[in-house]
Amino acid sequence: MTNVLVTGANRGLGLGFVKNYLGKNVNVVSTTRDLKSSKELLALKERFPNNLEIFELDLLKEGAGYTMANFLGDRPIDILINNAGVGSTNQHLQAVSPKPWLEVLKVNLIAPLMVTQSIIDNVKKGSDKKIYFLSSQLGSIADNTSGGMYIYRSSKTGLNQVVKSLSVDLKPQGITVVSLHPGWVKTDMGGPNAPVSIDESIEGMIKVIYATDIRDTGRFLNYNGKELPW
Repeated sequence: MTNVLVTGANRGLGLGFVKNYLGKNVNVVSTTRDLKSSKELLALKERFPNNLEIFELDLLKEGAGYTMANFLGDRPIDILINNAGVGSTNQHLQAVSPKPWLEVLKVNLIAPLMVTQSIIDNVKKGSDKKIYFLSSQLGSIADNTSGGMYIYRSSKTGLNQVVKSLSVDLKPQGITVVSLHPGWVKTDMGGPNAPVSIDESIEGMIKVIYATDIRDTGRFLNYNGKELPW
């Protein structure tokens, strides 16, 4: 049975991934920063006690990735979905300041690589050997025609560079690494005016995940499978 690991699974897209995969009878390991407040995730655990594991993990804590590695032990991970991320307000030129910028970079850019680094042996043991990072079209340099959003854009542009380097470094080991744009989705981060529902985004991304393989490593793809410019 396929083993999928989803970070940031307490709400939004992360929770959507968990629900969809559980419906496909897949084993899911999920992470959340605060277990007590993750009511929907805990309710899913009651419904799928044998297929869902929940691990409390604060990505901002030093050594979080290695804590995850200790939790997994030698267990193979077929698909790793680095979903956890945060947005940012006050991103116009005169409002940018170091502290909130650093916090976003820690969650969106540094933590996903640290988690991947720490559990890469588990991915190597998997049968699928696939790693997906939830990026954003806002991280595309070529597509930036509106400016602004310095904090969020830079975190996702940096993440895309991480994906590209990982795709080169891990290709000899048969590990596929892809950057995914989920679309502008109706979540707490995307807001109520977003045109794409969580279900539509998740269904699209899971199709991309199943369709891609080592030949696609290093690509930047939309949730509908369309190539995006770097």
